[in-house]
Amino acid sequence: MRTSFDNPANAPGPFANYSQVARIDLGSGALLVLSGQIAVTDDGRPLPDRDMRVQAENVFATITALLDAHGATLADVVNIRSYLTDMDDLPAYGAVRRRLFPVDPPTSTTVQVSRLFRPEALLEVDVIATVRNP
Repeated sequence: MRTSFDNPANAPGPFANYSQVARIDLGSGALLVLSGQIAVTDDGRPLPDRDMRVQAENVFATITALLDAHGATLADVVNIRSYLTDMDDLPAYGAVRRRLFPVDPPTSTTVQVSRLFRPEALLEVDVIATVRNP
């Protein structure tokens, strides 16, 4: 088993001293553990838009880019953890999730938190995915 850490160039970088992706190689496949993602602008600043659907779409676009850098897609996600600052936003967030994971949705945990590390963020999402090694 080998573990490597990565900050792929095709996605926004981390806000502090951490890696965006941990890749745990397990022979013929690998487990990808992604750090929590918030909605960010193209230059990596928190997205000021306070609409949950907009933030959720942005978060999953970043997650898609991070997965792509390791040969995975949203179809390879096996677990999602979601942190919402207001559970009243769950229907809007759920609509985005249902569109992105229409069949065999991954396991999931969703909780409300009093705040996230950036006040602009309504949502933070981290995922675990599996991928075959080339």
